Amino acid sequence: MENLNCSENIYRAWENIKDNIRISARESLGLYELKWHKPWFDEQCSQFLDQRKQSKMLWLQDPNQSNVDSLKNVRREASRQFRNKR
Repeated sequence: MENLNCSENIYRAWENIKDNIRISARESLGLYELKWHKPWFDEQCSQFLDQRKQSKMLWLQDPNQSNVDSLKNVRREASRQFRNKR
């Protein structure tokens, strides 16, 4: 590495080092298998999740008591629906 003069040689050396690290990790650790999505998670669950995110964003923007109560209610209802779907 001391005799590298050009910047493209540095990039080429970095790519070689990065590839060697990836190959070594793949050989020693193996590939990560992705988990499949839950079959019970459907469009209705996605809507509850979006509603919960919107309620949390509203609470973060304006943390007053009514937004706190709204967030708690939405979380409770979403959790109840997720539990029933499972």
